[in-house]
Amino acid sequence: MTVLLTPPTPDLRLLVSLAAWTWADTRPDGHEAAHILITHAPTLTGSGTAKTAEAGMRQLSASLGGMASAREVVPELERCLQYIGDQVLLHVPGVSRRLRLPTRRPWTELVARNAEAVLLLGLDPLPQTADATRVDAYLDATLATDRLLFGRARTR
Repeated sequence: MTVLLTPPTPDLRLLVSLAAWTWADTRPDGHEAAHILITHAPTLTGSGTAKTAEAGMRQLSASLGGMASAREVVPELERCLQYIGDQVLLHVPGVSRRLRLPTRRPWTELVARNAEAVLLLGLDPLPQTADATRVDAYLDATLATDRLLFGRARTR
């Protein structure tokens, strides 16, 4: 008898609540890197379900191959970025739908050149309507409280 151990896939409610932001930034070595931030909507954390939403985000991390906190070595994730035309999609293993990432041509070209992007998974909610200032504040707060997971997402 053979048993395959595969991480459970995130539930559909979490997947449809995901929000994404993309940007390019400079790494400590001076090279440009593409970044992706994935969070969940605040509606998932209402009525005492914050722990459920966090568990779902951690399950999403496990589905992608396991992500690390800021104090750990950033792992290389499964090949989860995919191009379709001029779009870049995030593929979660075991899930048929893909998350379309917000892109601009220079960011997409950077992902193509590097064949990867830094994926940040926020454990706290952030509304999809958040602007750049609010995203920066979110990143500062979640990094300070160790509520941000990191991984290197590769293209297919």
